[in-house]
Order: sequence, then C-alpha cells, then structure tokens
Amino acid sequence: MKKLIVASTSTIHGSEYLEYLIPTLKTFFKTIDEILFIPYARPSGISYDAYTAVVSNSLKTLGIKVRGIHEFESATKAIKKAQAIFVGGGNTFVLVNELYKQNALDVLTQKIERGASYLGTSAGSNICGLTMQTTNDMPIVYPPSYRTLGLLPFNINAHYLDTDPNSKHKGETRETRIKEFHNFNAIPVLGLREGSWLEVNGDVITLEGDFKARLFRQDKSAIELEPESVIIL
Repeated sequence: MKKLIVASTSTIHGSEYLEYLIPTLKTFFKTIDEILFIPYARPSGISYDAYTAVVSNSLKTLGIKVRGIHEFESATKAIKKAQAIFVGGGNTFVLVNELYKQNALDVLTQKIERGASYLGTSAGSNICGLTMQTTNDMPIVYPPSYRTLGLLPFNINAHYLDTDPNSKHKGETRETRIKEFHNFNAIPVLGLREGSWLEVNGDVITLEGDFKARLFRQDKSAIELEPESVIIL
C-alpha cells in the first residue's frame, strides 16, 4: 500500500527546515530508523553532501539516520534496500534528469508502490504526479522525458501562489500558466499552497495542513479544496 507525504515546501516562513512537518513525520516514520535521501534537485546548486547534512540535522530529533543516495555505488540498489525515502526540493528538471541518468525512476515508483514510506517536498513532490510539466522551475537541463513517478492521478504545482489584485506585476499568474497547460493537456493539476501537504494511504489522498488547495481540471472552473478533504477528481 502506498504511504506518502507530499508537501508543497520543506520550510515555511519563520521556521527551520522541515520543522512544521516534524509532528506528522514522527508518526509517519515511527517504525523507521534510517532514510535514504535523494539530493539530486540541488537547491541553489548545493552539493549532495551539504544537502544531506541539512536533512540529517533536521531528522536527528526523530532518531532517524539519513544516508544520501550518492553515498552508494548503485542508486537502484540503494532504493531497493531502503526502509524509507525522502526526495528534497530544488530544481525539478535537474532532479528528473538525474533520476533518468541513474535508471532510478521506475525502480523508485515500484519501491513506493510496494509500500516504502515516501516523503517529498517541492521538487520531490512535483515528481509524484504524472508529469513534471507544471513545475515552476527553469529548464536548466533537458531530461529525457517529462514523465515522472505517476503515484498520483494528477500533477502537482508546488508553492502555489494566488493572484494578488493589488500587485503591479503584469506577468502571467500561476493560474494563467496552469490554464495554458490545459490548452494542450488533460491532466488535472493541484495547486499546493505553502504549509500544506497531501497524505496518501493506498488510493486515499487527503489534504492536510492549514490551507486550502486549488484543483484545476481541463474545461472546468477551478475549485478550492478544504483542509482534510479527500481528493476526488
């Protein structure tokens, strides 16, 4: 049975890394003593070692050891042996490109579908959808495909921002970009606001956190989903 935490962000304003999720992760990882961390997204170009150290420092309060996937000779073997997996945020193009390079994408999907606990934040959440096409990131590298893990029956737009009617910015809004996506694609898109996450148990997907999420579907009006809603397309 799939067991996932799919969070819009790792860090909310005024908090430390993963701090707002720690109470949830304490329960989610209660039987886990070691997590495999995948640092491929490299936020701000941080090194794999440095990124893994950030995660290790955050999760030590839960008594969990963190090992970076880059520490292993084989990424696929590391995934197959992992108790639980965390994929952090950064650039989704960089993340997906490296997963393909390591032949790890399908292995990761299979591992999670067989019940390994999975935590994703930001880019690590984007890849839980059917494709990565609704990421906000710049395409600084060119992955072989936009196809991602396919663990959710929709795409994620992490860090979703609402339109500010008082803003002087005249560029496209997040909602406009998602509507552009739906001119060519029928995949639903869930806009996850900061501080919100999805909890997935098998086929049941529940919105958690203090904020609503915005669900976009092709040729339909967007709708607001309340916290603790079960996501039904």
